[in-house]
Amino acid sequence: MKIVIANTSHIKYVSLICETIKISADVRGTGIAERSVEYITTKIRNDNAIIATHNNKFAGFCYIETWNDKEFVVNSGLIVHPNFRNQGLAKKIKKKILEYSKEKYPKAKIFGITTGLAVMKINYELGYHPVTFSELTNDEAFWNGCKTCSNYDILVRTDKKMCLCTGMLYDPNNEAKISKQKYSSKVLNRLKKIKQALFLNKKKR
Repeated sequence: MKIVIANTSHIKYVSLICETIKISADVRGTGIAERSVEYITTKIRNDNAIIATHNNKFAGFCYIETWNDKEFVVNSGLIVHPNFRNQGLAKKIKKKILEYSKEKYPKAKIFGITTGLAVMKINYELGYHPVTFSELTNDEAFWNGCKTCSNYDILVRTDKKMCLCTGMLYDPNNEAKISKQKYSSKVLNRLKKIKQALFLNKKKR
């Protein structure tokens, strides 16, 4: 398995990357915003993406976005092709893009939003902590990227203060305090269930 910084030789995989993101969004029904071929291509051309391949077959992908004049960095669009799931690849990609983000933007706070408990677990083990949306970027362009998510109406109803996604932040200023953390699913799982009960019930009314 090769996990590298994506370059122009990987543009041939872009359509498959977008298709994999869309299928995952349809299956999960929540928490994944679709991205266009042009958008993903730009990320690759600007050296702002990590890709995993195996024997020249697409296996996984994640990209970098910057906000608030590079004060914040997002590792977004994490996806693993169905043929390569349940092999620990997602965590390897997340670790690689976190290290790359810290190298490329050493002063930035790194964050992500997700509904997936598996991704929350990976983030937590890498040193991220759950935070409120108010601690993340206030750049409208970032939140506009959520418009293709099926739960965007929840984000609008709460004035971008809360959604089914959980915000998780890695602050390099606290890196000296960060050590390997033992993950407990109870807290985040309970938080997810509370959000689902609160917002999805209102949505059905």
